[in-house]
Amino acid sequence: MSRRYDCTDAEQRAAGLTDAASAVRRGELVVLPTDTVYGIGGDAFTQSAVARLLEAKGRGRDMPVPVLVGTVRAANALVENLGPYGQDLVDAFWPGPLTLICRVNRSLSWDLGETKGTVAIRMPLHPVALDLLKDTGPMAVSSANRSGAPAATTAADAEKQLGDSVAVYLDGGACADDTPSTILDLTTAVPRLLRRGAIPVEKLRGVIGYVATDADPATED
Repeated sequence: MSRRYDCTDAEQRAAGLTDAASAVRRGELVVLPTDTVYGIGGDAFTQSAVARLLEAKGRGRDMPVPVLVGTVRAANALVENLGPYGQDLVDAFWPGPLTLICRVNRSLSWDLGETKGTVAIRMPLHPVALDLLKDTGPMAVSSANRSGAPAATTAADAEKQLGDSVAVYLDGGACADDTPSTILDLTTAVPRLLRRGAIPVEKLRGVIGYVATDADPATED
């Protein structure tokens, strides 16, 4: 049976975070609030947890799972480097709704799907998410909905779609906005916008100058 905690209540929040961290360490899935929409996540380094996440969403390995981190140090450990623009973007927009795609640290032993040697990383601006991530370490996290269905903006929405495939639901209240994170690819010579989102491209250009915007309209949801 799934367990759900009201994280607006201090006692339930503390109990929920403890339970969720234990569940992640056991390779189980949890739903957590973020600064965009609710996410479903598991231990990024436990292959069975990532496979369970993809199964819960009805999603294939051809759509690799992004990784959320609780600290910049954790992000740096996951990638070869942030490139010439990454640190400036991190300083300006993290924690926040900016996902960066970087070359993965090849010494890592994990399987997030068919990543082609890259990883999508983000530090969310949400206290519940950050507290959990600082306890568990990097988590593979995707939006808490069945593939093709609307993103969940409440824990109840997520539970209706994902049910008992999730061990712990951390309920942080309704999301203020369902705009997804902006996705920026840093693996090319010029940073390339892959998805328009909560951070406008004009703000990105204000920090790093030129950004290529040949984003596929089909991904700009």
